[in-house]
Amino acid sequence: MLQQGRVLLPAVLVADRATERMRGLLGRDSLSPGSAMLLAPCGSLHTLGMQFALDVIYFDAVWRVVKIVCNLPPWRCSVGGWRAHAALEMQSGGFEFASLQPDLPVAFD
Repeated sequence: MLQQGRVLLPAVLVADRATERMRGLLGRDSLSPGSAMLLAPCGSLHTLGMQFALDVIYFDAVWRVVKIVCNLPPWRCSVGGWRAHAALEMQSGGFEFASLQPDLPVAFD
């Protein structure tokens, strides 16, 4: 994931098929630092059955940040809002959100 030419996350798994989005990160006991899963399209998600907490970034259709959810525990739900088009999930604490500038588009390379 890039923003203004800076690498924010070096490894992003893309779940763009329905079956991949339904499975998401279920069945994993952790996620390596610097990696995340992009769910697109996605306006909401759940952590039912998850074994670890998540940090979630919701994006609109032009890849601008619309909502950030930190430390979403297992067995909870999250909604990105009416503008949310995609969600990026990562293990809680694995990302420095201060480096992310809201309303500036990001790119996935």
